[in-house]
Amino acid sequence: MGLIYTTWPDADSAAAAAETLLDEGLIACANILSGSTSIYRWKGAVARETEIVALFKTAAARAAEARDRLAALHPYEEPCILSLAVDSHASAAGFLDWLRTETANDPA
Repeated sequence: MGLIYTTWPDADSAAAAAETLLDEGLIACANILSGSTSIYRWKGAVARETEIVALFKTAAARAAEARDRLAALHPYEEPCILSLAVDSHASAAGFLDWLRTETANDPA
């Protein structure tokens, strides 16, 4: 299983990406968290921006495809897309079963 951490400029773009990936069967769920402040260096200058964090839950077999799709949908020049492996032995088995089922096939 995988968890993809991303940041977005606004809730609308994060939600649109989540709905697209959900419709395409690439994720089982997304959590969109508002009110994040990002402080980072970009092209030599320190930037401070309000961003939206979105977490995408997917199967390991779909993570690369989900990452590529997120990159294609993302408005940033260099989007933050971090794929994190999930320890299936330390996770809720029933939730992981649901996640596998939701991402097993492309929608009909």
